[in-house]
Amino acid sequence: MPWIILGIVVLALNLRAPIIAPTAVLGDIQADTGLDAVGAGLLTGLPVMLFAVATPLATRTIGRWGSETTVLACLAGVLAGTALRSVGPAWLVLTGTAVIGLSLTLGNIVVPVIIRREVPWDRVSMATGLYSATMNVGSMATLLGTAPLAAVVGWRWAIALWGVVSAAGLVYWLSLIRRRVRRGHGSSLIRRRVRRGHGSSSASTAGPEPATGPEPTPSGTDSVDDTAGSASTQLKPSRSFRRVMWLLVITFSGQSAGYYATTTWLPSILAETRGLDTAGAGATASLFQVAAIVGAFGVPLLAARSRPWVPVAIVAVLWISLPIGLMAAPEAHVLWSLTGGVAQGGGFTAIFSILARTARSDTEAASASAFVQTGGYLAATVAPPLAGWLHTLTDGWTAPLMLVLAATLTFGVAGSLAARASEQQTEPPSHH
Repeated sequence: MPWIILGIVVLALNLRAPIIAPTAVLGDIQADTGLDAVGAGLLTGLPVMLFAVATPLATRTIGRWGSETTVLACLAGVLAGTALRSVGPAWLVLTGTAVIGLSLTLGNIVVPVIIRREVPWDRVSMATGLYSATMNVGSMATLLGTAPLAAVVGWRWAIALWGVVSAAGLVYWLSLIRRRVRRGHGSSLIRRRVRRGHGSSSASTAGPEPATGPEPTPSGTDSVDDTAGSASTQLKPSRSFRRVMWLLVITFSGQSAGYYATTTWLPSILAETRGLDTAGAGATASLFQVAAIVGAFGVPLLAARSRPWVPVAIVAVLWISLPIGLMAAPEAHVLWSLTGGVAQGGGFTAIFSILARTARSDTEAASASAFVQTGGYLAATVAPPLAGWLHTLTDGWTAPLMLVLAATLTFGVAGSLAARASEQQTEPPSHH
């Protein structure tokens, strides 16, 4: 199991960092390739769009190839996309970005499947938390390192060199698979069907993030009682549950739009409004990524001691402080980067805590998770290029920050309503 955990960590380092790396050198990329602000926004918006629209393809890929092969395809795709993005004109930069987005979609789906099957029941939360934290650490490292590298070797080599992490992941997973084959565990994890023949792979119920995927049985196998499974799939969502889910779609749309617009443009905002050099802007923006770890682990602790709406309200206040603070008191940009970072980490956890609490079964939770995330990632696709267009239109950053403010207010209002509505869902969830 420790080898699998390390494999998850190595994979997680690659699942957000490739999107974040270009944001530290957007100005250099635009100057060299001729990309306008909308095109530059696609460097983060395009992968996120693929998160939303390519999930069915990723699910079928896992079912057909198995999880280990899917991991290798993910890492190989990230490596290939990173290379493509680092050479050639603007169209090739965007092509490489699309390859990266498709590859990351595979990784988003396969990690929770591996965690569910390989990690003991009492350590699933630890593994999931480590996975989430590692993605933020990878994002922070790329923001800190890309600009200094670009100052020495240029932006193309600076983002290309992060492919070393993907290559290291490929080497590790190849050796891990070889080790498992020697020990007689070579069969694909994803091909372990439910023992009593529901006829579908668990991959079909795994969402792009691990927060609410179907939980494993305490034995660590896929064994599920057939009668109970059939009953759970026949449960029709109640009207109140559907209301909560629609509110969570709106909430996650605000969360995702605010996160990806900020991630894309915060270094540029700091460089232009505060006079920071590329390295300084990237270092400050990295605080937005690493502070998410505090929010991700802090919200569950707070939720255990308060009513469901309390964590959402606190996260909303912290989220809103980011755009308002950058407009009203930009000299305190370090503080706003930290408060916004805590909020973006806590916001994701708060959303999927509500979902898990209100779902009546694991099957219902999984389908609801896919529904919520698809809507959220579609909103996130639009936000970065829209913010770039607003910047070009107004020749300033107030309008883009107002867009982030609208997104965070949406999170606060819809999230609070969803949290209050979820309190009416008193039936404890089952795990079938």
